[in-house]
Amino acid sequence: MQNTTESMSLLQIFQMGGPFMWPLLVFSIVTVSIAIERIIFIFFRCNLRVEDIKAEVAGFVRKDDFEGARKFLKKNRKKRMAARVFWTLFDYPNLSEHRLEKNAETEAITCINTLESGFDFLTALGSLAPLTGFLGTVSGMIGAFKSIAEATDVNAQIVANGIYEALITTVFGLIIAIIAMVASSLLSHVVDRFAGNIETACSELIAEITLYDDQEDETKTV
Repeated sequence: MQNTTESMSLLQIFQMGGPFMWPLLVFSIVTVSIAIERIIFIFFRCNLRVEDIKAEVAGFVRKDDFEGARKFLKKNRKKRMAARVFWTLFDYPNLSEHRLEKNAETEAITCINTLESGFDFLTALGSLAPLTGFLGTVSGMIGAFKSIAEATDVNAQIVANGIYEALITTVFGLIIAIIAMVASSLLSHVVDRFAGNIETACSELIAEITLYDDQEDETKTV
């Protein structure tokens, strides 16, 4: 019985919010769906650790086992974002340092764009939801003042519906915006940290690779 009452209360609140509650309902569903999908993708489907796989690859380079590095990275490319980026350093042998950097940078940008898919929608919803809520607020206040203008005897009940609509849409719009902005900020922080780590790791690996190439050239010259 208590659950039924709570459900009816939520339904009544939604109805009191007026017509602008419908777009806000759509915004809330889209916001939560995108946030959950990105959380699952970034934290559960993608492994964004960099240091462990970078250490493994560096070990292969120091042993002069480039083929072993290729096999290791090929095996991990589908489940590790870092492996996808590092693979570009070994896919084509004997590239210059500049070309290695460009290859790694291009693949890193592709990976980051994949991780950030949907972030623009969260940012847009974070701005659009409160604006829609404020539009409902204006609509509710217009209705309240219209009721006052048409009434001969003004009392609280006459303006109550308009005030309800004004306050409810504002609250719902702000709640949606908060959820969208918090999700976008936290997920962006995770992606930015991965971007910084992968950039540092690629620079260190390229230094290892070019050092090996220089030593090999010197050996051939001697």
